[in-house]
Amino acid sequence: MLLNVSIPAEELVRGGGGEGELTQRVRRELADTYGWKKHNFEIKKIVDGEEKESISHEIDHVKRFPAGTFALEIEWNNKDPFFDRDLENFKRLHADGVISIGAIITRGSTLQDALREIIAGFAKKYAVKAMEDLRQYYSPTGRQIKLIQGASKSKGSFEDGWAHVFVSDKFGEVTTHWRKLAERVHRGVGNPCPLLLIGIPREAVVL
Repeated sequence: MLLNVSIPAEELVRGGGGEGELTQRVRRELADTYGWKKHNFEIKKIVDGEEKESISHEIDHVKRFPAGTFALEIEWNNKDPFFDRDLENFKRLHADGVISIGAIITRGSTLQDALREIIAGFAKKYAVKAMEDLRQYYSPTGRQIKLIQGASKSKGSFEDGWAHVFVSDKFGEVTTHWRKLAERVHRGVGNPCPLLLIGIPREAVVL
């Protein structure tokens, strides 16, 4: 399923809160086609028949296999502390014998590094040459307009200036992407739960 993931560049540009369209598509296919359903694990501590503690961990995609239980989260474009939450959940659930492995899908390093090039290429292909051309995709705020105007001068074109500001705003370093995930794993966050980490590559985006 992941090998067939395709992201139109326009999808990256369009406004709108909540989950991105890619995340929605992947979630639907995982749940409806492959049976990876959302699940809330509830762990209770009982002493002499009396409940002393109850903790719940909601995981977006869980599937049980004969050899163990697989937990999976998608962090396409959240704030990067969500990685801490996911990895700590995996650690606790694994320590309690509830899951055998945890997985995270996020933006890969090749995609993250190419985002400005992708957005600038989109602008050039679809003649996004001025502020009014952005209105069909999203409405920049007053702050963003000033930043785009300044960047357009320093970068030499509206397309490159807008791409620079847009990516910084929407897909910046403090969002969920491969390097932020790798940093945490190298520090041991989530250890000793076995992990499968998947980065969606640049090749998945089509202009």
